[in-house]
Amino acid sequence: MNGFPFDIVGFDLDGTLIDTSGDLAAAVNYAIGTIGRPAFPVTSIHPFVGKGAKVMLERALDASGGHDAALLDELLPILLDYYEQNLAIHSVPYPGLIEAMNALSARGVKLAICTNKAERFTIPLMHQLGLSDRFAAIVGGDTVGVAKPDPAPIRAMIERAGGGRTVFVGDTINDIAGARNAGIANVAVSFGFLDGPVENLAADAVIHHFDELVPTLENWR
Repeated sequence: MNGFPFDIVGFDLDGTLIDTSGDLAAAVNYAIGTIGRPAFPVTSIHPFVGKGAKVMLERALDASGGHDAALLDELLPILLDYYEQNLAIHSVPYPGLIEAMNALSARGVKLAICTNKAERFTIPLMHQLGLSDRFAAIVGGDTVGVAKPDPAPIRAMIERAGGGRTVFVGDTINDIAGARNAGIANVAVSFGFLDGPVENLAADAVIHHFDELVPTLENWR
């Protein structure tokens, strides 16, 4: 390990590793468009993301005229089917991610993912982006039956990646609280799908670009 403080660096997916906002927005807009609601700009989708597709759709419906349970149940399968067919049209790694991953791997660090995105989307998305093989473990929101901020999926990620000293990187309270609940260090990114100031997450550290990640971890206190 050459003295590096962590054996595993875990990541959230949407808004942390990958900017999926373009494809998520397209799916939301397609679904609400079927009932004549106007499309949202991509940036307006950011605060809707982070607690799963159902909550994302619910927030979009509330912001565009309201909803009831029947409408939500009608549109959710439409959104999910559209998204499943269009996972990686606009989605791209955040700037500096690949270089940071290379630097961590060169230090013998294992990389892992714990996301609240369901496996049916997570695994194909990472495959389509050509990144699946870079991660020792990928845990989705339905892998262990519960999602972040419950610590169980983060603990499963650590176990599947081989165990060891772990830090988790994310962009929402689910990520930071999940890491805290699992008893591990955490880093918040300021460029993700935040629904407020990044300082509100009260993370152990904050980075504004992936070129800050390795130096932040190397100097961890």
